[in-house]
Order: sequence, then C-alpha cells, then structure tokens
Amino acid sequence: MRACRREPVPHTPVWFMRQAGRSLPEYRRLREGIGMLDSCRRPDLVTEITLQPVRRHGVDAAILFSDIVVPLKAIGVDLDIKPGVGPVVAQPIRSRADLAQLRPLEPDDVPYVAEAVGRLTAELGATPLIGFAGAPFTLASYLVEGGPSRNHEHTKAMMYGAPELWAELVGRLAGITAAFLRVQIEAGASAVQLFDSWAGALAPADYRRAVLPASAEVFAAVAGYGVPRIHFGVGTGELLTAMGEAGADVVGVDWRVPMDEAARRVGPGKALQGNLDPAVLFAPREAMEAKAAEVLRAAAGLEGHVFNLGHGVLPTTDPDALTRLVEYVHESSAR
Repeated sequence: MRACRREPVPHTPVWFMRQAGRSLPEYRRLREGIGMLDSCRRPDLVTEITLQPVRRHGVDAAILFSDIVVPLKAIGVDLDIKPGVGPVVAQPIRSRADLAQLRPLEPDDVPYVAEAVGRLTAELGATPLIGFAGAPFTLASYLVEGGPSRNHEHTKAMMYGAPELWAELVGRLAGITAAFLRVQIEAGASAVQLFDSWAGALAPADYRRAVLPASAEVFAAVAGYGVPRIHFGVGTGELLTAMGEAGADVVGVDWRVPMDEAARRVGPGKALQGNLDPAVLFAPREAMEAKAAEVLRAAAGLEGHVFNLGHGVLPTTDPDALTRLVEYVHESSAR
C-alpha cells in the first residue's frame, strides 16, 4: 500500500497477476470438477484459493479469486467460461437492441463477492487484498466478439462504424464495472486493479477517443474511497501516456517496455507496477534472478514500484520458482 502511494518502503513489494491458482497443484485439486464461474460464486472456495499463494509464496498482497465476466453473468448475460477457450457469450452484442442484456449491477447481484472479501480481510490481517474488474473495452470486446478474439474485427467495426452505439456500450459497462469495484471496496478490499487485457490492440488515437473516457469514468467513480487504483493492460507500451491520464494511482507495465522508459511515458505522480516476463520463470534460477535484477535496476528511480510479472502466471510455471522470485526481490531490494 505504501508503494502504491509512493511512500518509502522497507523492500520492494511483490504480488503476481493470476497468482490465485493456475500453477498451484493445491488449486487444481480444489477446483477439480467445479466450473470457473461456479468457483467464483462460492465464498468458501474464493477464500481458500485466494489465500493459497499468499501462504505458499509469501507475497505482499492477495488478489481476489474471481473473473472479469462475473458481473456480466450476475446481471443475466448468457455466457460461460469454457476450459481452454475463455468466456463465450451466447448472444453477442451487435445492435442497439442487444444492449438490453446490460442492466445496472446492484450489490445484491453479487452477495458472494462481498462475503468472500469479508472472510478474506479477516483472515489476511495486515496483508492487503486487491479487488479487480475488467475494463470497459475488454468487456466490450468479449461481448461484441462473442468470445476471445485475435483481431477484434467486430469490436473495431462497431467502434469505427457505429460510434454512438459503441459509446453507449462502454458507458453501460463503465457503470457495471464501477459498481462491481464498489462492492469489493465497501466489503474491505485495500486496493483495486482494472484489467484492460485487450487494449493493446488499439492505436493511441483510437484509445484516447473511444476507450479512455469510459476507463476514466470507472476510476473517478471509486476515487472517493481513497484506496489505490491500478490500471493494467497487455501490449500497451504505446498507450502508457494515455493510460496514465485515465486516473489510476498506479500504472501496470507489461514486459515489453523497461520500467524507467515506462516512467517517462506515464509521467510524474504515479507509481508503477511490473514487469518481469512470465516466461523468465522457466529459465534457470541464476537467469531468472539476473532478469529480476534488471527490472529492479530500471525501477530504482521510480516514485513507487510494485514488483509484478508483465502479465499473468503461466499455468505450467513451477510454483517453487515463484517462491524463489519473491525471496530474491525482498532480499535484493531491502533498504
């Protein structure tokens, strides 16, 4: 929390995106035979899965086990998360009539989220819990495409060809996302992260015109709570300046841009998060530590730095490599 607020820290803090599960055998055992969305709706499972990597790795923050499509499912959108594919939407949004699927999210739609956050904050004690949500553009892309997309052709066709419909779509999603984050904060989350996983598919001018306003609306909606707000996207090196303007306190950086260069692009007044390439964890220990040292050196002059991967933990990562990485960052960055 101090690093997010650009205050002095005893060592560089560490957490990992997708740390709750994926690579952990205990997670796979717990989830066996239980669908992803069903897991996200069970506070007992959410609590245990969120705590597993904190116990094992000694990270400095937990991140809520959930999924970016949970609020969409909660308001009645017909979707499912298919193993090996991702979210699949039964009726993609392609017209104004299709927007009827998106009603506002009410706290009563996601009582299991508030319950899980409450349980977790009681268990975690001084360890912060990070809540999260999907950013309007990334949610819109899933809804318009009907699932994951390599080229986002339907999304961009709407964005360019039906700008008023697009603006209404991301506006509704901004309201849903802000409501989902409010539930988490009011239940006790210490910080929140907005994932804009697909924003890197956009040119800077398109991002500023068609995406930035909706993301800024989300950050503004939760500003009054005073909790750190983190903004992250993949392949967003060219967007870092604009992302820094969206209103977050911390900007996440993927592994493609060195942290010192990212700081120049984002500008002053922000902490940064990142940015070791997740694939480095498959290299021998000495190589992994050397690359982590590069990240720490590049971040040495930042106003605030939270060490993270440049994207999520890959499913076949050796959990012991993650534990060693946490130990290395803590020891080598000790002030």
